[in-house]
Amino acid sequence: MSAPIETPAHDDVADADREKYTKLLARLSALSVTHHFDAYGDIDWDATEFVIDPADPRWELPSYDPITETDWYRALSPETKARFGLDSIASAMKLGLEFERVLKQGLLEFAGTLPNGAPEFRYAYHEVIEEAQHSLMFQEFVNRSGFDAAGLTPSDRFGARFIKALGRVFPPMLFIFVLGGEEPVDYLQRKALRSGGDLHPLFERVMRIHVTEEARHVSFANSYLRTSVAGLSWFGRSPLAIGAPIILAIMAQKMMKPSPQLIKAYDIPRSVIVEAYDKNPAHRAETIASIRRVRRLCDDMGLVTPRYRWLWRRVGLDDS
Repeated sequence: MSAPIETPAHDDVADADREKYTKLLARLSALSVTHHFDAYGDIDWDATEFVIDPADPRWELPSYDPITETDWYRALSPETKARFGLDSIASAMKLGLEFERVLKQGLLEFAGTLPNGAPEFRYAYHEVIEEAQHSLMFQEFVNRSGFDAAGLTPSDRFGARFIKALGRVFPPMLFIFVLGGEEPVDYLQRKALRSGGDLHPLFERVMRIHVTEEARHVSFANSYLRTSVAGLSWFGRSPLAIGAPIILAIMAQKMMKPSPQLIKAYDIPRSVIVEAYDKNPAHRAETIASIRRVRRLCDDMGLVTPRYRWLWRRVGLDDS
């Protein structure tokens, strides 16, 4: 039986003080040495309790997933509901490892721009190593699920080429992208872990490992942005003010809605997607909640000014 894992809180500096920021990076780097996980050393994939049975009802979607409220979902057999839930998890993990691949490439580009002695260099490489372990963990789950998850669409793969280059040409935008991918997933996983539901032990183990290390990654991204954006001119902040709501809206929906592959595989009618997600006030509220910390960060950095607030409303991320 694997040892239990505590779910850590997020931590970051609340201002642009360079000394506090440097101390935080030193602490995060130290934690990456003493509190890290190995995809195979810390998960006994062949343990009896970790065996994946596609008909296991513990794979069914949680009741707070909007699609469970539709007539289409209610009409599914118990076996299909379990298989659909398992395939949804596998699809999300494949998307997650594709996102982390882009993130790792961006972080390496970022690290390549740093001078000798920069504290960000060591932590960036710690994060790359941890994300690589997450990718191994996610891919192993996908392989054992029996679902040939596709990950990114061709258009997403094309756009990823530009995202990774941000690590070299404009790191603050890269870290907005990082938070856009990490925060919604972290929100959903913490919600699942707090729900008290009967989770499959393998799924729970994977989530707890991911949440533990992502807490450090989120803290780094937040603190880097607070420190770096403080020194930007109005001209330098404008691309962030425009890009942040667009990136966050796109990333949140990719993480919180069924993938195009899943929709096609289960022949989910377009009307069901519209009912459950596109025109569902409850889903909109969950989307806003999933990126609330990033929105607050953007407020603190002076990116959500009256000039740009309309854009947050336009993409559905402003509940004011």
